[in-house]
Amino acid sequence: MSQHAELGFIQLSLLHHQVPIKNIERELICPICKELFTHPLILPCQHSVCHKCVRELLMLNHEDSFDAGSECSLPGSPRSRVPSPSMERLDRLVRSGGSQGSVTPRVTTIPCPGCQHDIDLGERGISMLFRNFTLENIVERYRQAARAAVAIMCNICKPPQQEATKSCMDCKASYCNECFKLHHPWGTPKAQHEYVGPTTNFRPKVLMCPEHEMEKVNMYCEVCRRPVCHLCKLGGSHANHKVTSMSSAYKILKEKLAKSIHYLISKEDQVRTQITELEVLINKTEENGQLAERQANEHFERLFETLQERKSEMLRSIEQSRNRRMEQLRGQVEEYQGMLENSGLVGYAQEVLKETDQSCFVQTAKQLHVRIQKATESLRTFHPAADPCFDEFVLDTSREEMLLKEMCFGGVPDPPLIDLSNSRVYNEASICWRLSDDHLPTDHHMLEYRQSPSQEDGEDNGVWRATDRVYSPSTVVCDLEPDSLYSFRVRSCRNSMFSPYSPEVTFHTPPAPVFGFLFSDKCGFSTERLILNKRRDTVESVAGMAFLLAAERVQTGSYIGLDYIIGDTGISQGRHYWAFKVEPYSYMIKVGVASDTKLIEWFHNPRDTSSPRYDHDSGHDSGSEDACYELSQPFTFVTLGMGKLIIPKASSSSSSSTANAQSADPGNRMLPMPQRLGVCLDYDACRVYFYDADTMRCLYERQVDCSGTMYPAFGLMGSGKVQLEEFLASKRLAF
Repeated sequence: MSQHAELGFIQLSLLHHQVPIKNIERELICPICKELFTHPLILPCQHSVCHKCVRELLMLNHEDSFDAGSECSLPGSPRSRVPSPSMERLDRLVRSGGSQGSVTPRVTTIPCPGCQHDIDLGERGISMLFRNFTLENIVERYRQAARAAVAIMCNICKPPQQEATKSCMDCKASYCNECFKLHHPWGTPKAQHEYVGPTTNFRPKVLMCPEHEMEKVNMYCEVCRRPVCHLCKLGGSHANHKVTSMSSAYKILKEKLAKSIHYLISKEDQVRTQITELEVLINKTEENGQLAERQANEHFERLFETLQERKSEMLRSIEQSRNRRMEQLRGQVEEYQGMLENSGLVGYAQEVLKETDQSCFVQTAKQLHVRIQKATESLRTFHPAADPCFDEFVLDTSREEMLLKEMCFGGVPDPPLIDLSNSRVYNEASICWRLSDDHLPTDHHMLEYRQSPSQEDGEDNGVWRATDRVYSPSTVVCDLEPDSLYSFRVRSCRNSMFSPYSPEVTFHTPPAPVFGFLFSDKCGFSTERLILNKRRDTVESVAGMAFLLAAERVQTGSYIGLDYIIGDTGISQGRHYWAFKVEPYSYMIKVGVASDTKLIEWFHNPRDTSSPRYDHDSGHDSGSEDACYELSQPFTFVTLGMGKLIIPKASSSSSSSTANAQSADPGNRMLPMPQRLGVCLDYDACRVYFYDADTMRCLYERQVDCSGTMYPAFGLMGSGKVQLEEFLASKRLAF
């Protein structure tokens, strides 16, 4: 079966599986206001948000950008009941957003509620966003289906108004049959107007470019994934991006979407089977939950019984010890009481002492002396017969109390969260995660990963693979495919019970093997203005006294050369990738690649710093470097500084109109500086690519002459700092 016939079959099958419009409400809800979309705009990440919600997000990030009387309201607060702007007014706002402070505030970064990523709208803010007309039409059809009993009335009829039968997309009005014939007579231009069924949603007939207001979009940028016009490609922000015709993009995307929908429909039986399995799981969950409750009650009852037994035994022992001691002490009291009662014994002994007959005295005094001696010893060695202290019965239950508090009976631990800021993915992935602040000790963790589904067939071919047990909050995954999307998730285990999975996170692996190197402290390294740390993975340019003295000698209007530093390892074949971070405060740093012969020329040839154009290869921003860029030279650089990334001007081989357009509008060459920049050199293909290392989006690519050994090169001017990624410095994550 041919591809065309196959697509026709798929479309025919889709027609037989139409989903009622009322069943798609969940797809038509704005993720911010939780209401049906109103004039939705498409964010760069392809998620849609209401126009008013985008404005509220901008106002939340910079409240001073709007007047206090703005019709917007903060998210989470009661919405202002202000009528939505008309279509014409909305178009004017979107078109003129760059010049109206009430629409585009100074801060243009907003968090996307769909993917949770920060979206930079650029300097033009809302004006750079397309309206999602397709979604608007679907929402309108849904509303019409929901209020089928409420008819749309003719906008022309005088009272009493008739029910409308048509709506003119050119006139932006609804008509009954008579009024439509009256205002669209045959043989007039109005007879050629486009009309549809009754509607209140009128959209422009042609999608216009938000950047060039008078131009229709006729191409599709594959890098930014958005429609563009020919001016965007010639001299705009998409000049160096790969684009395709709108018809080709329409055909490809429609085929992919149709195949994906057909795949879902073909799996209807499988979905029903899974629903049945889920219902069985629900019943099992209910039964197992009740069983767990009964078992927990039994466990606690046994604990209560054990504690009650121990309590009874201890109280009985205390009572027996108390009675025994009381008896001993009472006996001692009686003994001493007898001593008091026998006080006549002393008097009797005194009378015996008066006896002068020796034989009579000895006969009587013998027994009396025993009694007196016993009483005397009792007084000299007084000791209570029992200890009143019950310290031996004092319980220390702190350990038991701690055990009871930590007792979980197999409770499910909280899911961990993958730490995006500390996780890095190259040809190996270093994944870190965090546990909740009040988490209980866990036995181990399990990390799972898979290659994301192929975008070509739309099928979920990725199978989750699990690592071995991990006993720390991080692990390394090896042997990842280059230039691929990988999803990761993690869960914790305690007492054989697993937590729910963490939210999935997706990383894009680099397009080539990792290239490990350190900064070279020998070849051309300037110790006066560059500071290299001991590990040689961080270099810092300091605008100190040496820089000041050099600047003092230069005439007005001239420039000072850059201080270059290169990697300690060169490239002579294959594809290689490396990444680094440029501090946002850096004044100007050029990054790229250069051949060994060009580096020798830069490092060893004398240069006259009194001339601003002493060497067009020096890397300073005099303009000569870009103007003299040939199609292929043994070096290529991009400029970073002041929070921006500046790509080179068009090469001499480019059309003159393109070069002129870029020269006239240098803002098109400026991009926000990424947090991490990646460079990929394809030595065999003689091309170099620059990436946003966090999203792996290609920012710029260019042909380069790889006739010699190529080195990573960095040029610094003024204050600045470059730090290599840890995997480069350690040279541990080898491909």
